[in-house]
Amino acid sequence: MLHVDLDQFIAAVEVLRRPELAGKPIIVGGRGDPTERAVVSTASYEARAFGVGSGMPLRIAARKVPDAVILPVDQEAYLAASETVMATLRAQPGATVQVLGWDEAFVGIETENPEAYARQVQAAVLERTQLHCSVGIGDTLVRAKVATSFGKPAGVFRLTSGNWLDVMGSRPTKDLWGVGTKVSGRLVKLGISTVGELAASDPQDLVPEFGPKMGPWYAELGRGDGASVVDDTPWVARGHSRETTFQRDLTEPAQVDDAVRELTARVLEDVVAEGRPVVGLTLKVRYAPFSTKTHARKIPETFDWNEILTQVLDLAAGIEAGRSIRLLGLRAEMAMSDDARKGHTPTRSGW
Repeated sequence: MLHVDLDQFIAAVEVLRRPELAGKPIIVGGRGDPTERAVVSTASYEARAFGVGSGMPLRIAARKVPDAVILPVDQEAYLAASETVMATLRAQPGATVQVLGWDEAFVGIETENPEAYARQVQAAVLERTQLHCSVGIGDTLVRAKVATSFGKPAGVFRLTSGNWLDVMGSRPTKDLWGVGTKVSGRLVKLGISTVGELAASDPQDLVPEFGPKMGPWYAELGRGDGASVVDDTPWVARGHSRETTFQRDLTEPAQVDDAVRELTARVLEDVVAEGRPVVGLTLKVRYAPFSTKTHARKIPETFDWNEILTQVLDLAAGIEAGRSIRLLGLRAEMAMSDDARKGHTPTRSGW
């Protein structure tokens, strides 16, 4: 199986539209104005060399790279480019494609020469879209995904059970797909610092720290084991979320109430097209200067717009009075069963 990952995807799409930007440090985020509150969505390799990364406040990124070209996010352009890439992957001989996001997908194939097939995929994507991609080859999804990082940019790398520990054994556990800084820190407390040490661990020794499901799963990750089948079943969203970073902190209760109502309306516009009832809500509140709290609850399945708004406003009652708010976010989780959406066409009144 292959993991195909577009190189600096968003920045590359911007360069296609503005060829004069090639080779320059490019930062994409917010409305392209570093004086506003926004974060970096992506950065070109030239900007990354200065320490700019996704999620970094735009103003800090601008200070790191004073001569960077800072551009606004254009989701429609990236989505259009992504759809062309995925269509190109599906058109490859014998390919089964599992889309992971705008810029990456697994491709399942049967071939005696996976490297040659990977090069064929790269050439097809480049010819159709003028975008470069890196390809990881593996005998499990985990190994294919991790292999891609060794192939960047525009390369091919292969990881299998035969060379997994040779390549990954001495690397820190945070280099694994699915293990971040926090989990890596918890593993260190158990005396596990490297992938090799995690691979050699007894899965049951991880249960007290991570639980009966996640403990053995992390041990499996250390070995690079796991699923070895690409699933092309269309992805179905479990929910929809929106968030707003305010250019000026909200300080008055009336401002907060208006913002919560507007945010709820925007989320429900996304959810209504799904035709599935809402079953859970999470309200995210970021207070100035930068502390974040969430308020969540499960709710009875409902299509009723007013009921959902009532539930959100009830969650909002937990916002701390007198504290300035710089961001609000809302996620609505939906029922996943097919039965939930049969025979119901939501409307604003019945939504």
